[in-house]
Amino acid sequence: MTQQRPDQPDDITRRRIMQRLVAAVPLAAIGASAAKAEPSADIALAAATMGLITTNVCAVKPETTEGPYYIDPKLVRSDITEGKAGIPLRLSIQVVTADCRPVAGARVDIWHCDAQGNYSGYANQGSDGTLNTEGQTFLRGTWPADENGIATFDTIYPGWYRGRTTHIHYKIYLDERTVLTSQIFFPDALSEYLFLNAAAYQRSDTRDTVNKGDGIAAEAGEGAYCAIREQADRYIAALVVGIDPDATWTEGGQGMGGPGRGGPEGGPGGGMPPGPPPEGSAPPGQMPGQPPEAGDPADRVLFPDGV
Repeated sequence: MTQQRPDQPDDITRRRIMQRLVAAVPLAAIGASAAKAEPSADIALAAATMGLITTNVCAVKPETTEGPYYIDPKLVRSDITEGKAGIPLRLSIQVVTADCRPVAGARVDIWHCDAQGNYSGYANQGSDGTLNTEGQTFLRGTWPADENGIATFDTIYPGWYRGRTTHIHYKIYLDERTVLTSQIFFPDALSEYLFLNAAAYQRSDTRDTVNKGDGIAAEAGEGAYCAIREQADRYIAALVVGIDPDATWTEGGQGMGGPGRGGPEGGPGGGMPPGPPPEGSAPPGQMPGQPPEAGDPADRVLFPDGV
């Protein structure tokens, strides 16, 4: 019989801590307020007791669409930047089971668009659909989770493209079997500030979709928003991803559009949605595009040379 280490919670304690974490779901506040949410001391202690890297709830994540821009280049690397301009971002994904036990050795794939909203590996990119990135592999990679279930990537803060809010795609594999495919979302206020003030993200187009108006973000739920904070030279983002080790994921559709392209037939396109952008794209009293209020992490962002 395996002896329980004194510093590890038993199953009953884990269940109790899980209940406390699930009760804290509002801490992973959707949209712009996510960057300002502060966990209470007891919830932070509970997460630390479980060995979690963030207080985001680690209940099994609902799967979402893979999207139209996944390839499997088998690029085993933690730095996926390939020299792309943008605000540096270090993203840690912790893979755990539904009872918050880390899944060591899980394969984690991530991919996302660059600062201008373009994916590598595909033709017809860009707002005019003329950019061809076939054969390129920027902002894609795969990395194994360590003994704590954590896979960490160095990349840049993702940009945006028509019809979608800012996001990063990820897939979790166990023994070459996909057990979860989903997306990670970011606070709107921070995204808007970076897009308007960092040179790499500036463009003539107007961002048309924010978190509240993105159907995939709504499907993924509050737990799909990363915890993010600023350091001197980069942003640090973290998400705890709960998986069902016995699950097998299948793609149900290509989802919402792509850069400069429409979505699948009968589905949402990549063009401008009808009417004005949805409400809720910035904190109360602040219009999208205005600098964050004092105290918001974004008002201290550092722009490295050339970004």
